[in-house]
Amino acid sequence: MKLTYQVEDKPKFGQVLVFALQQLLAILAATIAVPAIIGNGMSPSAALFGAGVGTIVYLLFTKFKSPVFLGSSFAFIGSMFAAFAGGVTASLGYFGLILGAVFAGLVYVVLSFIVRACGVEWINKLMPPVVIGPTVAIIGLSLAGNAVGDLQIGKVLNEEGASVASVYLCILCGLVTLFVTMICSVYGKKMLKMIPFIIGIAAGYVLAAILTIIGNGAGIDALKIIDFSAFSKMQWIPDFTFVSAFFKEPFGYGEVGSMGSYILTIAVAYVPVAFVVFAEHIADHKNLSSIIERDLLKDPGLHNTLLGDGVGSMVGAFFGGCPNTTYGESVGCVAISGNASIITIFATAILAIVASFVAPFVTILATIPNCVMGGVCIALYGFIAVSGLKMIQGVDLEDNRNLFTVSVILICGIGGLVVSFGSVTITEVACALILGIITNAILKNRKKDK
Repeated sequence: MKLTYQVEDKPKFGQVLVFALQQLLAILAATIAVPAIIGNGMSPSAALFGAGVGTIVYLLFTKFKSPVFLGSSFAFIGSMFAAFAGGVTASLGYFGLILGAVFAGLVYVVLSFIVRACGVEWINKLMPPVVIGPTVAIIGLSLAGNAVGDLQIGKVLNEEGASVASVYLCILCGLVTLFVTMICSVYGKKMLKMIPFIIGIAAGYVLAAILTIIGNGAGIDALKIIDFSAFSKMQWIPDFTFVSAFFKEPFGYGEVGSMGSYILTIAVAYVPVAFVVFAEHIADHKNLSSIIERDLLKDPGLHNTLLGDGVGSMVGAFFGGCPNTTYGESVGCVAISGNASIITIFATAILAIVASFVAPFVTILATIPNCVMGGVCIALYGFIAVSGLKMIQGVDLEDNRNLFTVSVILICGIGGLVVSFGSVTITEVACALILGIITNAILKNRKKDK
């Protein structure tokens, strides 16, 4: 995949700011969606701050060699709900979120030491291209429903919580975003070619804003796509998790002995999920490695990417409550824009931190309608899927051993195979990967027919 800027390249200062804004737009919707889903007073601004700090921590541990942004992880949503209401006589609330993130981060730390001691060759043998390729594809394909779902809704909701805007107008705004993005990426020259998301999102937002203004003036709900009332509810200072945990919330532990039960509940909720996200961590870095044509599992090393991800999650949760993870949207943005410059990722992290204190800026970003982001995500998630499929170009699919392995992963992943054990959910990506590893292990020793 041809890159305009490699990892160590340094674009001009002005360009870096624009590229950083594009990366921020790519990861924004998912990063602030997690605190919005959890509720309980969680702050999207604080989550953005935590993502920025967590990314800087990750960059430090990976020696500024892995160009990817860390954002709020959807995998831990069930765990975070458990932290607020652990099913015991006491709940530590925000302190429980920090505690849970520490448990999850420690899993990564332990795994990093294991990898440091044993190397990464066992991972390459366990997950060769025939396994990891379709798994990366599933990461993109499993998000297809999210992109198409967002494409059909706006920000203005009725009393039932449903979008009031016309589905067809929402789709129109999303498709305008998508096609402007594609045209800029394919036909654009120089800078225009490298910032297709900014231009695409701006085009979709302007169209949605015009329709909304007309709808507000004429009283036509079908035209109301953007919720401008968000500006009257701006949060000027992020409500950091550690502030709520240590200064705002009383430490009422309930009955004697309940504290130990609660901590155990948190551990059970977070630790298994961390092992699931570990599989996705490897897939993301394999994908990113194929894009920048450098093996990140060897340099800076999987042990360092795991340490960065784990410690970054702890730090991010300390500020925003949400454990972080490497973002496929960020990887897709690197691929489409052709910009893998690590300076851009660092600038994005700084921008996220600064932006979390600039209420109007955060609010403008938060008012970008779902349909516009859906249009962008069609391209982002599609690129992730295609990147995975490119990994199996060298795999002999005439061989039934490989054909069955790829088939099992694709069908289980696209079909949405999810397994739950209490509050622990093994995602479709993890299920597909596990079944792919098992299938490949069973079949790989069978000699190919001549």
